[in-house]
Amino acid sequence: MSANGFSFQKSLDGFLAIPEDEACAYEQARAVVVPFGLEASVSYGHGTAEGPSAIIKASHQVELFDEELWCEPVRDIGIITLEEKPVAGNVEAALSELERITGKLLDDGKFPMVLGGEHSITAGAIRPFAARYPDLTILHFDAHADLRDGYEGEHFSHAAAIRRCMDHENVSVVSCGIRNISAGEIPFLEKNAGRLRIFWAKDKRQWDIDDILSRLRGKPVYVTFDLDGFDASLMPATGTPEPGGLMWDDALRILDAASRVSRFVGADINELAPVKGMHFCDFLAAKLAYKILSYAFRKI
Repeated sequence: MSANGFSFQKSLDGFLAIPEDEACAYEQARAVVVPFGLEASVSYGHGTAEGPSAIIKASHQVELFDEELWCEPVRDIGIITLEEKPVAGNVEAALSELERITGKLLDDGKFPMVLGGEHSITAGAIRPFAARYPDLTILHFDAHADLRDGYEGEHFSHAAAIRRCMDHENVSVVSCGIRNISAGEIPFLEKNAGRLRIFWAKDKRQWDIDDILSRLRGKPVYVTFDLDGFDASLMPATGTPEPGGLMWDDALRILDAASRVSRFVGADINELAPVKGMHFCDFLAAKLAYKILSYAFRKI
């Protein structure tokens, strides 16, 4: 199936395996899943190129009824999945292509849900949002600050994902779950304290949810979720699994509250490196994507 210059997966093959007789056309869909398996600058574990297909496959087992929201959110949202196409090996070229995709989706009034791939995808996905929203805020879940000004010779490295987003002066960032930062990133963090706030994982028991929300309230919010933001016991299938991270309920508490005070306008989930036999990691990523979409379109 194709429409507006895009090609789409059959609904039964796409995200959530929606039956054909219940599927919607592109014109009616409010959310579009974008598989984008970029893997070009990973620096430890590998396998993120397989992340999108693993998430989509696992989503076929996700229950559509949400016991928290007491409905089947997919019925109200309308979700359609792009065909997964080969991604350019050159990071800059790949990000330009992703920028084109998310820009067209925004022009068509859609909510892009990008499934990576390494975290460098965010720097490309975010460009049309930064151009459209003068007060865009990124809600960032991660183990790493990702504030390096490039890494190992790659300006758009996954280790520079948030730094590249902050090249847009109108973009502010709220980072949750961080527990790794290099000495070289500290000067940038301190210089940009006005539009970058980190909620360190070591302090999560003392986090004030109202402090987090005060930076999101009334704003258009783009969610970027690096799966290594979860504790390594929950998410070992990622390039750099880290102890001391977020648990499922920690993350959902923030996402739920944030969606009540702000407007989610787009999202990406990245850094799944599937491990054979660890279906629970793929499933967690798929359910997370559905929860983010459900919160984004919740009826309050």
